[in-house]
Amino acid sequence: MKDIGKILQYLVPYWRKGLMNISLNFLSAVFALFSVGVAIPFLGILFRNEPAADTAGEFEFTLDSVSEHFNYYISQMIDTRGPMQTLIFLSLVIITMSFFKNIFHYLAMYYLAPIRNGVVRDIRNQIYDKVTVLPLAYFSETRKGDVIARMTGDVQEIETSIVSSLEMLFRDPIQVVIYLATLFYMSTSLTLFVLVLLPVSGFIIGRLGRTLKQTSLKGQKKMGVLLSMIEETLGGLRIIKAFNAESKMKERFRATNSLYTKIMVGMQRRRALASPVSEFLGTVVMIIIMVYGATLVLADAGDLDPEQFIGYLMIFYLIIAPSKSFSTAMYNVQKGLASVDRVQEVLTAVNPISDKPGARPVKEFRESIEYRDVTFSYDHIEVLKNIDLVIEKGKTIALVGQSGSGKSTMADLLPRFYDVQSGDILLDGVPLKDYKIKDVRALMGNVNQDPILFNDTFYSNIAFGVENATEQDVISAAKVANAHEFIIASKNGYYTRIGDRGSKLSGGQRQRISIARAVLKNPPIMILDEATSALDTESERLVQDALSRLMKNRTSLVIAHRLSTIQFADEICVLHEGRIIERGKHEALLARNGYYRKLHDMQYFS
Repeated sequence: MKDIGKILQYLVPYWRKGLMNISLNFLSAVFALFSVGVAIPFLGILFRNEPAADTAGEFEFTLDSVSEHFNYYISQMIDTRGPMQTLIFLSLVIITMSFFKNIFHYLAMYYLAPIRNGVVRDIRNQIYDKVTVLPLAYFSETRKGDVIARMTGDVQEIETSIVSSLEMLFRDPIQVVIYLATLFYMSTSLTLFVLVLLPVSGFIIGRLGRTLKQTSLKGQKKMGVLLSMIEETLGGLRIIKAFNAESKMKERFRATNSLYTKIMVGMQRRRALASPVSEFLGTVVMIIIMVYGATLVLADAGDLDPEQFIGYLMIFYLIIAPSKSFSTAMYNVQKGLASVDRVQEVLTAVNPISDKPGARPVKEFRESIEYRDVTFSYDHIEVLKNIDLVIEKGKTIALVGQSGSGKSTMADLLPRFYDVQSGDILLDGVPLKDYKIKDVRALMGNVNQDPILFNDTFYSNIAFGVENATEQDVISAAKVANAHEFIIASKNGYYTRIGDRGSKLSGGQRQRISIARAVLKNPPIMILDEATSALDTESERLVQDALSRLMKNRTSLVIAHRLSTIQFADEICVLHEGRIIERGKHEALLARNGYYRKLHDMQYFS
């Protein structure tokens, strides 16, 4: 019940519609009951097992009074109009009752539809919101394909297995309770006998469904692996083809897919047992009640007349359908709860990078950024060790060093993509953790080695994250980034779609769009992470020219492999194994004949 509660909490905003659904289901069950109950007095009078009612007392809102007045009315009709016309009249009454039963059932479903779809929408919104705020460290430890599987397959499984069962979970218990209460009213002893049989069948059904959740969990995890493989394949098709690895990737995918299929076959076979098992057990219980009840009636030892016993069986038969669908719903819920657990793992994931209570706003950068004795580790492996660095406003600081020396980590700590584990980073003398994260990131612009673009237009990519940007603003930014000419040469100009991650553009064009986006944001602090390392000479010249314009009058932290691009930096910091081992201007570092000179000569020789 605790797991089901995780879903039921999403129903709270829809409590009014839920109340209407329950009320309408109640009315539908009442009219279903009346449509059967109408036949009982008629059978007794028609077959002369019950004397015709000559009088009726004062009407009261009780079952006895309603039954008495109905018997009297039917008796008078049989005497005056005959059994046939009375049968026609009762048939019309039953049809009317059936009409109201079904119209109330439709109205119940009408109010349930926005609940079903609204709950799924809310879950999707919550998990997407959570994914956008989780730190980058979460996704370095979790397969992207598995996250996608939780956002798509698991949410869909919740809709298919649990939310679609809300109708049965709301409606069927109401019907069962109403029908059981009526059976108790008709015969307490026989109904107690029924209640002894029902838990037995319920226990058997419960045993069959117990392993369904665990099997479903295995299936959903395996689907996460499959989606990860698909995502890796689409992203690495160039390498797969270059190394003739198509057969290897096919075998790997087919093995995993076969295992997933085997799990799903077993799960669906178990779930398929729900309907036939519940129907068979219902039939068995029905036959036992018929034999036992008939014995009581024939021996005149019970509290039911023959026609009442027939009515009793008819009402009990009404219980079988909701009991059967309720057991099917519980099977589906057990299957869906595995997906609930997987979704909850994302929704309850701890986000260590968040605003502290009382975090202060910051709207401008005045003096300096300071790394003060900063240490940082990935999985207990230190990648930065006791870093001390001051970046004064308006200065350009370059970070160089071999791959894995900690350059990108230093840059990622500044906008708080990660938090330092020891030491502090200060902005104008105040630790970053004391500021609001949104305000800190608003002061910074990023241009990365691998430009991150979206499958949208040039205009939307450049204006991304900037509110109320005009077309002229976007064009001006594109001109500064040397991107205007190739944009207007495209089919629809600034409104041309650039493909998935900018696949229709060259590397230099993608980078210049990324620079234009940073220009439009116009932040006082720029972080440039190897922005020209993957470009040809001509593209590098255009991008470098755009970067020079971008960095003008700004504070810049530049990561570079090509030392030629940072010769004019105000200070160059050389990192090696997580420490700053040299610092100074280009000429001074060359004259020192240290590690920087070694890097420079290696590039020159290359």
